[in-house]
Amino acid sequence: MAFVGKKFPDLDVNAMNEMGDTFKLNVLEEAQKNNKKVLLFWYPKDFTFVCPTELLAFQESLKKFEDRNTVVIGASCDTAEVHFAWLNTARDNGGIEGVTYPLLADSNRNLASTLGILDITNEQYNEETGVVTVDGDNVTYRATYLIDEEGTVFHEGINHMPLGRNVNEYLRLIDAYTHVQEKGEVCPANWEEGKDAMTADRKGVSEYLATHSN
Repeated sequence: MAFVGKKFPDLDVNAMNEMGDTFKLNVLEEAQKNNKKVLLFWYPKDFTFVCPTELLAFQESLKKFEDRNTVVIGASCDTAEVHFAWLNTARDNGGIEGVTYPLLADSNRNLASTLGILDITNEQYNEETGVVTVDGDNVTYRATYLIDEEGTVFHEGINHMPLGRNVNEYLRLIDAYTHVQEKGEVCPANWEEGKDAMTADRKGVSEYLATHSN
């Protein structure tokens, strides 16, 4: 199910911060009540290999997101306690010490199931035993959601587990969407902050292509 153009699901999820506090976090409310954009990124598992590189990369760019009125939230299906252990493990030992944004602990998989991002390739129910079995790890792919101040999703993307994300691309997308919000113009291919945008009509496209053709 695609969520672009729709409100993000209204669900409370357990979360953990770097101080060891466990609390309920509702991503939709985080956007609406604070009048902020939200970048929510899901990763498969704590204490793995590609995952810490991503969490630390988002941390290194955290101020850039904050300068764009954007909250960063990480998420996986690990428990809050596992999150806290990982937050307190040194970087040179595979940990994410120094990460300051909150991490959702969707251990009951309510939100991940609603979003449809779990690695479940096949699910079977045995009528004789009443046992349900699944193929796959039942953890999330690398799914990313950008949500505006009204709680509407304006970008979603899903990477296979071996493929890490490019943090700068999300900054670019936030800049582009903010430009659309503020200027009413649309952003052509490879648009970046400071480059020309265009009006969403035939004249605008013609003028843009005439001045930007190779």
